[in-house]
Amino acid sequence: MSTVKRRIQTVDLVLVAMFAALMAIGANLTSFLVIGSVPITMQTLFAILAGALLGSKMGSLAMIIYLLIGLVGFPVFAQFSGGLRTLVSPTFGFLLSFIMVAFVTGLIIEKSKRKTLATFLVACFVGLIINYVVGTHYMYYAFQFLTGLEAVSYQVVWAWMAAPAVKDIILTFFAAVLSSRIYFAVNQRRGKSFSNQVA
Repeated sequence: MSTVKRRIQTVDLVLVAMFAALMAIGANLTSFLVIGSVPITMQTLFAILAGALLGSKMGSLAMIIYLLIGLVGFPVFAQFSGGLRTLVSPTFGFLLSFIMVAFVTGLIIEKSKRKTLATFLVACFVGLIINYVVGTHYMYYAFQFLTGLEAVSYQVVWAWMAAPAVKDIILTFFAAVLSSRIYFAVNQRRGKSFSNQVA
């Protein structure tokens, strides 16, 4: 194995571990705030950044590692929770969605010929939409079939997401701007070369 290849792998592993740790931190910075059954967290921001900066494969790997760490029992989910009981939580869909968020966000940027701010805005907001669509629908069906709270309607579940959505829209815009600024620096450190420039 060449020295360059070892260096790239080491940097990738460090970045993956860093984003898994950031997800744990983001889960609990503000999770004491709860609307309906939804803790207010910073996780969507870090999932989007992971995809935008690490790419589809490494970004989604960071989310998978974070999810597995929590499922084995470490208190890295919102409100310092963890363990297999999370599987029946109404908010588990959001945790699952983070893998898709990172993958799709990274994939859009990777497939784009020009890495402009517009590219990052589209990729990051597509990631946000995936987060809300998957997470909110899972929460609704969890109330209907897992918790016995059938009285919680589809409209009520989406209404709970209104306040977090304002926060996440602002943070997603910030994520797009930030990632467009540091994308090349991160990937050059990982040993990749780029011909395009961020506008």
